[in-house]
Amino acid sequence: MPLSRLALVLVLALGAPAAGGAQAPRGFDRAWAAVRSAFDSTLRDHQTVGGSLWFVQGDRVLGRASYGLADEATHRAVTDSTIFHWASITKTFTAIAVMQLRDRGKLGLDDPIVKYVPELRQVHDSFGDIGDVTIRQLLSHSAGFRAGTWPWSGDKAWYPFEPTKWSQLVAMMPYTEILFRPGSRYGYSNPGIIYLGQVIERLAGEDYEVYVTKNILMPLGMTHSYFDITPYHLLKDRSNGYEVAEGRVTAVGLDFDTGVTTSNSGLNAPLTDMARYLAFLTGAPGHEAEYEGVLRRASLEEMWRPVLPTGSREEGDSVTAGFFSLASGGRRYIGKTGSQAGYRSFFYVQPETRTAAIGVVNTSGYGREGPGPDADASFALRAIRDRLMQQVFPLFH
Repeated sequence: MPLSRLALVLVLALGAPAAGGAQAPRGFDRAWAAVRSAFDSTLRDHQTVGGSLWFVQGDRVLGRASYGLADEATHRAVTDSTIFHWASITKTFTAIAVMQLRDRGKLGLDDPIVKYVPELRQVHDSFGDIGDVTIRQLLSHSAGFRAGTWPWSGDKAWYPFEPTKWSQLVAMMPYTEILFRPGSRYGYSNPGIIYLGQVIERLAGEDYEVYVTKNILMPLGMTHSYFDITPYHLLKDRSNGYEVAEGRVTAVGLDFDTGVTTSNSGLNAPLTDMARYLAFLTGAPGHEAEYEGVLRRASLEEMWRPVLPTGSREEGDSVTAGFFSLASGGRRYIGKTGSQAGYRSFFYVQPETRTAAIGVVNTSGYGREGPGPDADASFALRAIRDRLMQQVFPLFH
């Protein structure tokens, strides 16, 4: 079958209920309509340009909502094919790649990171030997590295978005320190994930983007997903990013380069592809052999075990190996959020019921009400997440 026809078949199959599959539970349509209405009104109140929200069970899309525009200048509406930037949700793909290499005997999770990235020997560690920092600690944001890639604020017009070369990070290592005893607590770190990206590249012998495309995106049928700059044939579906401040909306731009930080935040994809990723995470029946070829189910569930408390429900109350775990209504959800260049996003999976929700907007900043504790798009999406966990996910328990 030609590749283009195969891609169309995959899209149609994912967008419709599986043959013979169970229908959504009683009350789903009413609950989804209420969440969708809240999603629309919330985005409207925050002057959001566009966004999308989906709910899936296994490989079936049970609910979907599209709001607004993918691009104001061309008046392109958000559709199922709109390509959004997923920012830190990329970190979950990096973690899966690390586990693939673990399962193939290429590395151990308790290996010291300096075994693969010896440049980190230059980092100051007042708590012990930097050689004691492990891959497992980097996966769970407990290695003690700082949060931001750059150690200073970006208030100048010439300030770079992200480092473009590995040499720039290496140059900062003699002026970098471990902030707390590794393994003792949670401390979100973008650089830590970039170091894992280096491990993947060095063990695989190819760029991070190439490895993940060949070993995760392609096997899952994510044919419209890519890193950083948009391929020409997909530009018609690419969403712009926007910032809103004092009632004024400004376009950030269709594309930007995450540089050497791609393993931390470089993924772009439409909801149709992200639904395939959720089907993999939920373990959609009938695809077992396909998914085992990407990562063993036992390894995926190993990644979801809580490691340390985060002290906040913002992303999850516990950090795991590459994901976050959140308890709500007596159930535990596994997920991740993303925030970069105008985009805000989340996904959460409820493993026992094989259900998941994913949401994204292309606008960040403050709406008409101005700065406030609940005014930014990240807080707005969190409110939608909580509604889903209170009104929709419980219907499947």
